[in-house]
Amino acid sequence: MTSLSQDFRLEPATFADLKGWEEDDPSSLFRAMKDCRTHIHDVKPYRTGAVGLTADDLLTLLEAAEGKEPRNAAEARAFFEERCQPFFIRRDSGAAGFVTAFYEPEIEVSAEPNEIYRYPFYRRPDDLIDLDDSNRPAELDPSYVFGRLEDGSISAYPDRGEIDRGYLEGRGLEIAWAKSKVDIFFVHVQGAARLRYPDGRLGRITYAAKAGHPFSAVGRLLIDRGLLDRATISMQTIRDWLYAHPEQVDEVLWHNRSYIFFREADVSDPALGPIAAAKVPLVAGRSLAVDRLVHTFGFPFFIRSESLTHLDAGKPFARLMLALDTGSAIVGPARGDIFTGSGYDAGELAGTVRNDADFYILIPKAAAQRFG
Repeated sequence: MTSLSQDFRLEPATFADLKGWEEDDPSSLFRAMKDCRTHIHDVKPYRTGAVGLTADDLLTLLEAAEGKEPRNAAEARAFFEERCQPFFIRRDSGAAGFVTAFYEPEIEVSAEPNEIYRYPFYRRPDDLIDLDDSNRPAELDPSYVFGRLEDGSISAYPDRGEIDRGYLEGRGLEIAWAKSKVDIFFVHVQGAARLRYPDGRLGRITYAAKAGHPFSAVGRLLIDRGLLDRATISMQTIRDWLYAHPEQVDEVLWHNRSYIFFREADVSDPALGPIAAAKVPLVAGRSLAVDRLVHTFGFPFFIRSESLTHLDAGKPFARLMLALDTGSAIVGPARGDIFTGSGYDAGELAGTVRNDADFYILIPKAAAQRFG
């Protein structure tokens, strides 16, 4: 057992401890592993998280997978069994891990604004700069990784309310216009979208940067005000409440000061998911967003949730996944966000995922020796 902080430790496990492993089929991960290997070699290694696993540790697994095309689920499982050691992520508090889900919405848009399409998706502005310990002003919290550079001075960037009130107008940053401010907001939460234009053309936008302010959940605000029930809250109930109360939309949405900027992305193969933080296409049902300060992108995680059953026709969720994304709300060693795919049906699946789960990380055997 290896204690990595005051908050959690890794406990050695066996594949027999992974309930549901014998029924899983991780074959679809091999293409994503190839993409990760290409990114590490041709672009740059992934940043090492607090667990201490490096891109070099991961490469031993990715290079072993190169050229492999499992003929069946058993062969795919055997690949990981031969090369990896599972570790259970145990939080010192005793609390269970927790999963939510995200998806790639498909939104009707126009390339030009009109009386119907009035709300823009923005590209990254020129005055938004990356922050780190070398240039972050003392008055900004260390969580701010973006800021505004104006006349040689760095400060916090305008927040959601200021941008909605017109801060970026007239700068030519608009990618497309949507019908609803609520639709824009939920694309910000998901971090990517497919754009359906009136002529049938399909585009895609994906995360480019953010204004830098902390994420604040509007669902929690509605619960705290007694407007939604904690036991039944979901993306769908939040959306329905916002559409039913248009006069309160701005106040509620501006509670979340975080604002996302996008870039246009390839959608030549609609079967591929968006390219997210790990810079490779997401795989529906097999990609996991994790806390990148704790974990390193590209590593496999086995997630088991007894209560999450609607993703697998009534059976408990039990799948091997790759850590390929992150998010402002994904904080902690046993916290994950499951990518369910693209379009309306994927959104219906994602919107109600709020479940306790067991997290196991699979570590290549050479690196696993460091963890006991």
